[in-house]
Amino acid sequence: MDLLGNIYYQGFDHILIYQKNITADFFDLKNKMAGDILQKFSNYRVHLVIIGDFTKFTSKSLKDFIYESNKGKHVNFVENISEALNALK
Repeated sequence: MDLLGNIYYQGFDHILIYQKNITADFFDLKNKMAGDILQKFSNYRVHLVIIGDFTKFTSKSLKDFIYESNKGKHVNFVENISEALNALK
């Protein structure tokens, strides 16, 4: 949340984060961490792109979550930096 606050305060509206820099708990949807955090990004209208290999996650609910997020404009999960830059367009 500190990161989002700092970015928003400085006038940025896009952020790229590598999946490896996010705690594994984020990807366990049962604890609601991902939903709560991503809702904040959406509320503040800050576009978040998470870059990583999401094929290693086997949870159907997480795969569905990623799929639905990628349909929107505020949070995207992509495999590489070039996909991340395209998502920001």
